Amino acid sequence: MLELYGKPTSINVRKVLWLCAELGLSPAHVPDPAPAQLAGLNPNAQVPVLRDGHFILWESNSICRYLAAREGRHDLLPSAPQARARVEQWMDWQATDLNGAWRHVFMARVRQHPQWPDDARAEASLGHWNQLMAILDAQLATTGACVVGETFTLADIVLGLSTQRWRSTPGNRPALPHLQAWFERLRPRPGFAGYVDNGVA
Repeated sequence: MLELYGKPTSINVRKVLWLCAELGLSPAHVPDPAPAQLAGLNPNAQVPVLRDGHFILWESNSICRYLAAREGRHDLLPSAPQARARVEQWMDWQATDLNGAWRHVFMARVRQHPQWPDDARAEASLGHWNQLMAILDAQLATTGACVVGETFTLADIVLGLSTQRWRSTPGNRPALPHLQAWFERLRPRPGFAGYVDNGVA
C-alpha cells in the first residue's frame, strides 16, 4: 500500500500528486503528519515522504523517479542512459539552480515572511529567476513540444510546478512565448487542474 505524507499545498507534494494522477495511482494521503511521525520517516523532518510497504523514500524528485520506474513508465523516465540523463538533468536543475533563485522573492511577496523582506534582495532574486526561466524558454524553443523533446516526461512535471510558482509571484516578468505555449499545452494533462494551476503558488 502506498502512503504519501505532506500537505497538498506544498509544491513538492504536488509534484508527486500530479505524477500519481498521471500514473493512475491513489496513495493514502496523510496531509498533516505529527512532527514526531514525520521525523521518524525523514531525518530532515520535511515532506513529501512516500511509504511503499516497508520502503520509505523522501526527496520529491527521487519519489517521482521511483514511482515512474515502479510503474514501468519509460515514457516519463526513459530506460536508455542518455535519454534518462536528459530528463534527470532538467529535474536536477529545477531542484538546485531554479529553487535557489526564487526563494527570497517568493518568501517575501507570496509568503510575506518577516525574515525575507521585500527589498533589493527580493528584486535581485526575481531577476535571477527570470534569467533562468529564459533558459527554459530557449530550451522549449528548440524542442517545440516538451522540455526534453516530443514526449512528456518527469521534467515537465517538476518544471510545470516551478513555472506555476513563477507565474504566481508578483513582480515584473519577461514575455517568454515558448514557455507560455508549453504551459498551455500542459493544461489537459491528468492532475494539472487539481495540483498545478489550482490557485496555490
